[in-house]
Amino acid sequence: MEFRDYYQVLGVARDASADDIKRAYRKLARKYHPDVSKVADAEQRMKEVNEANAVLSDPERRAAYDQLGRHYRPGQDFHPPPDWDAGFEFRTGGFGGDGGDFSDFFSSLFGQAGHARRPHFHARGEDHHAKILIDLEDAYHGATREVTLHSPQFDAHGHLATRERTLQVRIPKGVRDGQHIRLAGQGMPGAGGGRAGDLYLEVHFRPHSRYRVDGRDVYETVPVAPWEAALGASIEVPTPGGPVTVRVPTGSQTGRKLRLKGRGIPAAAPGDLYLVLEVVLPPADTDAARRLYETMARELAFDPRRGSGG
Repeated sequence: MEFRDYYQVLGVARDASADDIKRAYRKLARKYHPDVSKVADAEQRMKEVNEANAVLSDPERRAAYDQLGRHYRPGQDFHPPPDWDAGFEFRTGGFGGDGGDFSDFFSSLFGQAGHARRPHFHARGEDHHAKILIDLEDAYHGATREVTLHSPQFDAHGHLATRERTLQVRIPKGVRDGQHIRLAGQGMPGAGGGRAGDLYLEVHFRPHSRYRVDGRDVYETVPVAPWEAALGASIEVPTPGGPVTVRVPTGSQTGRKLRLKGRGIPAAAPGDLYLVLEVVLPPADTDAARRLYETMARELAFDPRRGSGG
């Protein structure tokens, strides 16, 4: 069956107040009432207006309709979701029109034609997704982080409103970039007493000048002095898992990788940590430094472009 846009029928916005809906309905009722209207299809239009008003003027029905209709447009094929619990209580009486005149679309949500029913539905709320930035160190040790979210909530009139809330989120040790953390019941509120959806936080690491992550492997840029690279040295390196002491091999160049097995992001099969050496030259900003560079230029038979093909 086709989805019906009741807001479009009444000519009101989706965030219209109860008074806005009442005014719109009265205006259209005066225009299309078959006893007074000269419009050719007034009777059919009046049925559509009555049906739209029956839903949007009732906070519970409106909340259910909004819950189901966020992803539909007029004319699209529509079926209630499998978790739509159609437990109904009969209530004879009007919606401002004969319930038997309502469409199959209405009946699929709120009961069969011929009776006006107040639904006691239990529709699960929609899941929500958000992103959270953490430090790489959080993946090594675990952490608790405060997250502020703007979340939808039904107000007393069945309108969706946005409220700000703060959650304490536990970051598990070993979390990976792109992984989702599920917070049960923290998504969209359910309709008709249905349980709330879940909130999924997509984890990403904050950009860092020294670290690069590939799966569970971590690459860290480690600056070394020219004499440490040329002569070899034992140096202490800060890493996401804590400081380590490593040996720089003699004759190292920029780009050389030192692999520390199992020191990547923790897991049953942890990743590795790769220390990528970067030779950093001291500046020639003093007379003594310039003299040292001049001495090397004279005494070292070194041409960095030799053999480069240039």
